[in-house]
Amino acid sequence: MMLEFLNPPFMQRALIAAVLVGITAPAIGIYLVQRRQALMGDGIGHVAMTGVGLGFLLSTNPVWMATLVAVAGSVVMELIRWYGRTRGDIALAMLFYGGMAGGVMLINLSDTGSNANLTSFLFGSLSTVSDEDVTAIVVLAAFVVLVTVGLRRQLFAVSQDEEFARVTGLPVRALNLLVAVTAAVTVTVAMRVVGLLLVSALMVVPVAAAQQISKSFKVTFVLAVVIGTAVTLAGTVTSYYQDVPPGATIVLLAIAAFVLLTALATPLARRRARSRGSEADRCTLEVPAARPASDDVRV
Repeated sequence: MMLEFLNPPFMQRALIAAVLVGITAPAIGIYLVQRRQALMGDGIGHVAMTGVGLGFLLSTNPVWMATLVAVAGSVVMELIRWYGRTRGDIALAMLFYGGMAGGVMLINLSDTGSNANLTSFLFGSLSTVSDEDVTAIVVLAAFVVLVTVGLRRQLFAVSQDEEFARVTGLPVRALNLLVAVTAAVTVTVAMRVVGLLLVSALMVVPVAAAQQISKSFKVTFVLAVVIGTAVTLAGTVTSYYQDVPPGATIVLLAIAAFVLLTALATPLARRRARSRGSEADRCTLEVPAARPASDDVRV
């Protein structure tokens, strides 16, 4: 039966999570790409690992605890970006590596944590998505969609040119902080399906793929979400049938989409360039040639 993967309850939960991840990751990723902060999700993922460890240590839901820690970490990252200046990169490095090391240590200190739990959060796992996780993911995904769609004009303006946005009266620092917090929430939404180490790729690669065939922000946004949703669903189903890691499968499919769209975009760009060149030549021929200056001068 072709749709047998829909029967197991864990796959139903995994598919719901996959769709939400496919929507939210590119939705916030497009702003990170515009801001040249493509690797921000990777750093937040390291910090979120401490939240996962705290969740196991305190016997609470790791998704909610990871959200709290990731949001706090994203705020610290923005403060370092604003005030860090000369030593900001060192502070960020210590934050990232400390977050990952702290998470590994806390999971091993907890009574319920194990290496299997650690692997599932680092690289994603279909069978570990619980009903409680789905509830948390739905709530957090709704927040991400509300921010990225409802404030798209303001966030785009800040991502393109902070100085211009400040002159127009936009609260630049508040919006930058909102982008960072939303990225942190997205990381925790995606960690069950893609994994903390690979979530940044799902934020960036679908956006990069969509940019190959679109120059409009609106069209790029929609295409990136479509690509993200397609690869997460395809990767989840492939993982079920082939028993391969879902995170790695999803990211490889996203990269394949990027390569395919890049290959299609190259001849399309050449065709457009030829068309513009022929139009320019036509316009030149239609303009009457100016007479020499000597003909206009009467002796």
